[in-house]
Amino acid sequence: MPVISFSIKSSTVALLMLGLMPSAYSAKVQLQVTVENLAPQDSISFAPLRLGFNSGTFDSFNIGQVAGAPIVSVAEGGSGSAWFPAFAAADATATLGPVLPAQPGALLPGATGTATFTVDTAVNPFFTFAAMVVPSNDFFIGNDSPTQYRLFDSSGNLAIGSITEHASNIWDAGSELFDPAAAAFVGNNDLRTPQNSVVNFNFAELAGFNGLTTDAGYVFNSGLTGDTEVYRLSFHASPVPEPESYAMMLAGLFATGWAVRRQRTVAGRKA
Repeated sequence: MPVISFSIKSSTVALLMLGLMPSAYSAKVQLQVTVENLAPQDSISFAPLRLGFNSGTFDSFNIGQVAGAPIVSVAEGGSGSAWFPAFAAADATATLGPVLPAQPGALLPGATGTATFTVDTAVNPFFTFAAMVVPSNDFFIGNDSPTQYRLFDSSGNLAIGSITEHASNIWDAGSELFDPAAAAFVGNNDLRTPQNSVVNFNFAELAGFNGLTTDAGYVFNSGLTGDTEVYRLSFHASPVPEPESYAMMLAGLFATGWAVRRQRTVAGRKA
């Protein structure tokens, strides 16, 4: 009876195993967020960025309405001390955190900062952010509508590569009166006087700080027009392998090794 011999290359087995495996990646991604201060030299700086990847349910403020404690904590002090807890209460599955400048302190003109987050794109496709503008009493940047930025599409692909803010996008929280002596970055931020107004766009008032020395040591000069680019957020996503996928890949490697050993054993017997 004739003997039928065959051989299977290890690479062939590996490809077969990988073909039988489900995708090694889930809806989770590692998302790198980079922020840049694009404002002119000696112009505005920014407090650390506060952000959240979410389901689109947390509405931190609305134009023409009184600013609540969450956005005031960002706009007046840049801390997010009330913003983060309110965000978490409204959306328990949101991924929250800051992006800090590469150098400690404010994000100065020309400076950058980077942070990486693990995001479940199926649960948290939307992006919300806020950061105080300094010097100011209560100015900030951020998105009004919680669904303004759908960062990921229904397939989990990154749908927005970057967001650029212009001077015309700067908000005035309307919670503190304009007063250089009480403004963050040029005065004593503890000397606030309530304004009792509403949230609206306002960048022109920043020229009122011209000539004052900032905490960073430079003499402030706004130099802004409505079209001036002042801030950019950039996003880069990479997939995150699921733990069970690691197990399947190890099983595939084991099968490959077994096939190689089997092939060598058969070949040895023939010899």
